[in-house]
Amino acid sequence: MPPQILVAGTGPAGLIAALGLARAGFAITLIGPEIRKDDRRTTALMNPAIQFLDGLGVIEPIRAKTAPLRVMRIVDATKRLIRSPVVTFRASEIGEQAFGLNIPNGVLSDALENAVVAEPNIGWRKALVTRWDIADDNVTAHLDDGTAVAAALAVAADGRGSAAREAAGITTTMHRYEQAALVLTFSHARGHADTSTEFHTETGPFTQVPLPGERSSLVWVVKPAEAEELSALDDAELSRRVEDRMQSMLGRVTVEPGRQVYLLSAGLPARFAQNRVALIGEAAHIFPPIGAQGLNLGIRDVQELIGIASENVDDPGFKRALAAYDRRRRPDIFARTGAVNLLNLSLLSNVIPAQLLRSAGLTVLGGFAPLRALFMREGLRTGSGLRSVFSDLRKQIRR
Repeated sequence: MPPQILVAGTGPAGLIAALGLARAGFAITLIGPEIRKDDRRTTALMNPAIQFLDGLGVIEPIRAKTAPLRVMRIVDATKRLIRSPVVTFRASEIGEQAFGLNIPNGVLSDALENAVVAEPNIGWRKALVTRWDIADDNVTAHLDDGTAVAAALAVAADGRGSAAREAAGITTTMHRYEQAALVLTFSHARGHADTSTEFHTETGPFTQVPLPGERSSLVWVVKPAEAEELSALDDAELSRRVEDRMQSMLGRVTVEPGRQVYLLSAGLPARFAQNRVALIGEAAHIFPPIGAQGLNLGIRDVQELIGIASENVDDPGFKRALAAYDRRRRPDIFARTGAVNLLNLSLLSNVIPAQLLRSAGLTVLGGFAPLRALFMREGLRTGSGLRSVFSDLRKQIRR
């Protein structure tokens, strides 16, 4: 029997899609090269994403290599006239032990690769797609090894420059920021207490996220030229710069070998599915690294796609099925990408009204516990914050 679904892309989103769809009973052809082993970044996955991956058998083998996120803090480190108070989010406020786990990308990719290789419903073609052909009843990927593979549905997990998205005729609005992220890992003299701190600066966020032991990962967003300058510093000077930016919050800092720089951009397609192609991950949404949203949003793409495909087993790429996927993903993706991009723009803006709005919003959030709880629940599960508010109202009415 030919494969029912093609998954293009072997980043985390593609591997998760292939594994989840295979476990749902579909025959999968995964198309993409060997997995990158040099990614120094980490991914903060919230509890719903962790629970989904745990159901796929991915989390338990690597749990010891992850760090829980029990506290998340926002610090206004700008030097502007209008500044915001520190806002602290504690998982215990909403009855959770932690918001989620921070996982090194290399560790997560290894676990996903092992699960994919062991899954009998997945055939992995370690090749690149040279051309897509889309017909009324199937989609065909022509590979650089001279072969071709056809299926009823193609899942585009091939990143921000997705060739599958382009072949499906889906237009995308792109915007490049004058920002770049310097990514590294560092050790520190004081314990992080399972706390992630996002310092907001005039060039973007400076985000420390805990790792096991007295170590943390760092995403430092600055102008591209400054990112290259920082990356070229010797270990001692860069360690001093990191410690200074963190206000010595974790004591003496020592950066570890391996630094990477990523240019930042934003992008949103006109549709999330069309012509037998469904978009997930960065093929569906691109935004700056603020608020731990990226792969969490991609995993929700996968979960929704599994549900749609399972409702349309005979033809998961049927027009009505893809229209349903587009309709269901649209509110979540628009809300998350809009919020992240607005917050990023507010950091970069020197306009007083923008600074006032940002400061007022964070001030209310930090000082009003019910709103903070709603915000935290929404950050974990879309819609759960509002459901909690209505549930509390109903309980009060009954009393």
